[in-house]
Amino acid sequence: MSIGSKDVLHVAGLAELDVPAAELQTLAEQMGRIVEYVAQLNAVPAGEQAAPFLVGSHAAPLRDDEVRPMPLAQGPEAIAPEFRDGFFLVPRLGTMEDE
Repeated sequence: MSIGSKDVLHVAGLAELDVPAAELQTLAEQMGRIVEYVAQLNAVPAGEQAAPFLVGSHAAPLRDDEVRPMPLAQGPEAIAPEFRDGFFLVPRLGTMEDE
């Protein structure tokens, strides 16, 4: 399939793009190469199905899917600037001093 300047202008109009006349020929050639590349997909047999690709050993069993808590390397109280009764202490803003 040959792509011409008229086709480029049509596609540019659909995309609401302004294409300078100096670039029409270059864009037509590039779009033509894209269409030729995509046309190669017709060579792929459509009736056959490829085997799925599985990473790793096919005999590796899957682990049970169970939710377990992950232990922390250190508790939040160890990294918090201020921590009391299980809560982070946040400094009050200057406008909240009266409350």
